[in-house]
Amino acid sequence: MASYNPGWLVLVGILVTLSLPYSHAFWGNENKIHTAVFLSPKFVLGPGSVENRFYFNVDFPKGHIALKSFDAEVIDETGNPVPLHETYLHHWVVVRYYVRKGVEISKLDDLKKVNRSDYISGGNSGICQNGILSQFFGLGSETRKTSTHIPDPYGIEVGNPAEVPSGFEEQWMLNVHAIDTRGAEDKLGCTECRCDLYNVTDDEYGRPLRPYYKGGLLCCYDRTQCKVKHGFEAVRRTLYLRYTVKWIDMDRFVLPVKIYIFDITDSWKRTPSSTEINAEHKCKIEYDIESCDATGLGNDGCIDTKRISLDVPFGGYLIYGVAHQHSGGTGSALYREDGQLMCSSLPTYGKGEEPGNEAGYIVGMTTCYPKPGTVEISEGETLILEFNYSRIRHHTGVMGLFYILVADDLPKPMHTLRTVVQDSIMVVTVLWAAVALIGVVAVIALAVHYQFKREGEDGYEAIGM
Repeated sequence: MASYNPGWLVLVGILVTLSLPYSHAFWGNENKIHTAVFLSPKFVLGPGSVENRFYFNVDFPKGHIALKSFDAEVIDETGNPVPLHETYLHHWVVVRYYVRKGVEISKLDDLKKVNRSDYISGGNSGICQNGILSQFFGLGSETRKTSTHIPDPYGIEVGNPAEVPSGFEEQWMLNVHAIDTRGAEDKLGCTECRCDLYNVTDDEYGRPLRPYYKGGLLCCYDRTQCKVKHGFEAVRRTLYLRYTVKWIDMDRFVLPVKIYIFDITDSWKRTPSSTEINAEHKCKIEYDIESCDATGLGNDGCIDTKRISLDVPFGGYLIYGVAHQHSGGTGSALYREDGQLMCSSLPTYGKGEEPGNEAGYIVGMTTCYPKPGTVEISEGETLILEFNYSRIRHHTGVMGLFYILVADDLPKPMHTLRTVVQDSIMVVTVLWAAVALIGVVAVIALAVHYQFKREGEDGYEAIGM
């Protein structure tokens, strides 16, 4: 019976261990990913009508967790996805807040009645002020084909008992802005909230619009009506925003990331105190694009490019980035002051009719996932934000938002990865050389043993004859 030297097993075990991916060898055991699917409160839309409501205390995972992704889409009563050319999803956002225990808020009107001391904003890390762009997640028409996945070992930490103010509880608000464009006289005009198509001259609070304001959020607020073709009829239908949340339990292996959102309309200017998050960051959220015809330019190279400089009041490592644009968008990028590209995000336009591929609409935005540690942002560093839109036609109420996730720390093995790799290569090389040498010696020994055995057997046979 053949015998096995246990030394061989030890040697093989060492080689297998050294061959493990570093994420498995140094980042601990995998944390189980949990998934939950929720529905927003229902909303009912007819041709040309608008839904832009704020739902408080919506369903959301509980506990001290790390969010890994948040995806959403509009569906009908039967659960079927609704295409953008029927119901345009202008945007959805989810925002955290803290409310005193026992105080109930279910809609925006309730919030207006609540004592200010009973409500605390729990928004992201900046950089816009006054609660503007404070969402944790948020997208628009691109939602179905834009990745929101946060790579391991990172996550957005929420539900930390140490961060919840005493006597308060953490809750979540969902804002859904959807426009029914069935039978619309001008579908794109409705989605761009052109004031003339909505016959709106005052905002939702009854204040007159500025004379030069031609379109945007101030004209397509909740329960407004966009112009539809004469005689067009269609049933009102019940819709929902279906959102899927993935998360893991928070533990020592998860590295938290912070959320920052840049706005191309930010009017920030450098001042002696510009390294602080302060009222200088006035984010207007939307702007208009003049057509090339209006400016006397031809269609060749007919691109509107906006660039702003920002001295960021934070530092860390860039983990994820994505832009938000409206129809006509051609891409966005984030640069260092010297022109080095840090992250870019480009739109994908649909080519068909089915949900997720609607022709003429942005159905996805590319994302960037820099290798951990390769893109570091220094506190006070000047970054350049750029957004591009086609100017072939006039656009109103477009947006230029850039969402990034930044980590304060890197996984511990990253700090010594070069040493680990060098040492591992040396050890593996030596071990494999030893294996090869042992193999050669074993082959020679077997050959010699076989030769002696054969000669011995031949000798006995001769004597026996």
